[in-house]
Order: sequence, then structure tokens, then C-alpha cells
Amino acid sequence: MPNYDKKTIADLLDGKLGWTELHEMMSNYKDPDRFDKYVAVLQERVEWDDTIVLPLGPHLYIVKKDDGSLVTKSTSGFEFGDYRENWKLKARMFVRDTDEKYEEIYPKHAHAHPDWMELREFYDPNDGTLLHVEAVPPGYPIVHNFEPDLEAFYNEWLGRPL
Repeated sequence: MPNYDKKTIADLLDGKLGWTELHEMMSNYKDPDRFDKYVAVLQERVEWDDTIVLPLGPHLYIVKKDDGSLVTKSTSGFEFGDYRENWKLKARMFVRDTDEKYEEIYPKHAHAHPDWMELREFYDPNDGTLLHVEAVPPGYPIVHNFEPDLEAFYNEWLGRPL
């Protein structure tokens, strides 16, 4: 079973692994402490001290605060509130819902019809980092993507208490 060090995990996150090493990593079983190494690398990259419990994306995490509460937090330090709430409701949102807005990122005639679909881009309120994009029919409610069962993940998958 492979056992990758934190530097290799950091290189994976940064897209610095060669294809051979990346293919080998994807094809093998995961080393038992891979998640811990991954979180340790992420923890070293943020400027705040709250403990990362679960990464939700490249710049979004569920963290445990000193008071024991679990909140969604961005790399910049913006706190979106309780992790069970839809963090997107507190993000800055830009909606691409016209041909002109679509053509800022897609070639002409290579995007969805604005009457059928809109792109919602969710940004960090502190630093403007893009956190998520959803493609939905116009008027569709803001999607709450994920409400993890943290207790089950830690107890049943990682074999330790949250």
C-alpha cells in the first residue's frame, strides 16, 4: 500500500505531479492517513487557527471553532454560519442570464440559451474568490449541495470521534 508524504499531497493539490505519478496515485489504494495529510496541508495554507474538519472545495471548509461550533468558512476567513445552512445565501452571487454575460466566458453560440439556463457564480465576500458555480433553470432555488453527516464520516470512515 502506498504511503505518500505531505509534500506529494501538496504537489497533487497544486497540479505539480507528473502523469505517471498521478496515474499511479489514482490507481492505487489510498494510504490510511491520506485524509489527515490532505487536511494538514490545507490547514498550513490558511491564516486562521480554526480546525478544518472537512474540505468542501478548494477554498471552502467546514471548521470547528474554539467554542465547539461547526461553521462553513472560506480561505479568506469569511464565516458563512452553521455548516448545515446553505452557505451560498451569504456569498456574493453573479448570474449569467444574457447572451452578453455568457459571451464573457463562452464563444458566441457555444453557451446555453439564457431562457433555459442560467449560471450562478458564488464568490467569497471578503476577497472575491470564486467558490462555486451552479447551472440551473431560471428562477430555480439556490441549491444546497451538501449537508454531510460529520459524525458518521469521522466515526465510521475515519474510525475516530469528531
